Amino acid sequence: MTVEYLKKATLTAESDATKTHEIVSGILSAIEAGGDAAAMEYAAKFDQYEGNVLLTAEEIEAACALVPEKLKADIRFAHDNVKRFAETQKSTLTNVEMEIEPGFVAGQKAMPVDAAGCYVPGGRYSHIASAIMTVTTAKVAGCRHITACSPPRPEVGVAPAIVYAAHICGADKILAMGGVQGVAAMTFGLFGLPKANILVGPGNQFVAEAKRILFGRVGIDMIAGPTDSLVLADKTADAHIVATDLVSQAEHGYNSPVWLVTDDRALAEKVMDLVPGLIEDLPELNRENAFAAWRDYAEVILCADREEMAATSDSYAPEHLTVQADDLDWWLERLTCYGSLFLGEETTVSYGDKASGTNHVLPTSGAAGYTGGLSVHKYMKIVTWQRTTRVASKRVAEATARISRLEGMEGHARAADVRLAKYFPDETFDLTANG
Repeated sequence: MTVEYLKKATLTAESDATKTHEIVSGILSAIEAGGDAAAMEYAAKFDQYEGNVLLTAEEIEAACALVPEKLKADIRFAHDNVKRFAETQKSTLTNVEMEIEPGFVAGQKAMPVDAAGCYVPGGRYSHIASAIMTVTTAKVAGCRHITACSPPRPEVGVAPAIVYAAHICGADKILAMGGVQGVAAMTFGLFGLPKANILVGPGNQFVAEAKRILFGRVGIDMIAGPTDSLVLADKTADAHIVATDLVSQAEHGYNSPVWLVTDDRALAEKVMDLVPGLIEDLPELNRENAFAAWRDYAEVILCADREEMAATSDSYAPEHLTVQADDLDWWLERLTCYGSLFLGEETTVSYGDKASGTNHVLPTSGAAGYTGGLSVHKYMKIVTWQRTTRVASKRVAEATARISRLEGMEGHARAADVRLAKYFPDETFDLTANG
């Protein structure tokens, strides 16, 4: 059976990449040339903010005092979950060594990058959870310096809850600057900051494009597009919960795709009937986003069976993947392409987005087909080393010399030759390419 689209997207989640690239490239060039002053000019233009850009200890303390105690407790709870999960992830990275030849030892070391720049969106929504997700994992990884950067609001500054979250999670500096100028400040080491080795965190298309352009001179977690979510549901699923979950993710943005894949037509039709009412019940801003996302980008796909459902899901490689179906162990074993997986009605993407411990900085736009999301591992460099005795190097040197000459790389060959001549002066070696 060919899958049947009961609802098909009319648009794709792609922005005007050429125009965005030109804008971002120009801003980055201007800031690199103009330094702090240029960054401040863009902050005044785009953030409409002319206050202190690097928060002082007193400003951090004052902002934290504005956060209600109950919210502080929730932030600490989420931080603890993310921290413990990150620590478990880090425990999977171990330093190893092996003996290649008797006396010839090679090894691997995992070490954190020195400085991390964590971008925390703060425009339309205050992404408290993004501060938790990015700063905590950098801290657990062992980065020496962590900058949290978030857009300030006019005459207000960075949202107090973001300041509190970044502070308790381990940020060394909090930068009140948004968009491309914030990314540039961390990359170029403006305002006395160390130059970031890696940039992490979600953002709008301008932040994503800045990271794309800067990648190479600085590491990045990923190039993120609009957030996307897919729900796999069979006849055992609760249509109201499925519809609610789809709407909850559609509110991210007008171009955030949500997809339902099912083998039950009745369930699909009921979900499609429920979604408009659930959207209408949202607050105005959330309603506008969810309505546009559902109208233009959402899809409802009917499959013949669960194998076809799984294959369809893998082809979409969603950022978030929810399974509300029978036999969850089968789905866990079968599914291969997703950023983060939520098994069963009892959990939801919202849990992962905010407080359960797994990271919410995840691959979008099909990138889950080849990469995972943000984790401790993203901040780590896997480096190798080797050491050998003179006797143990003999066989390796011979092979190196002959392979190098076969490739036409005489300089490489001679680096092996001189060692053989020094360590084994009484021996003769055939080191020609055709030997």
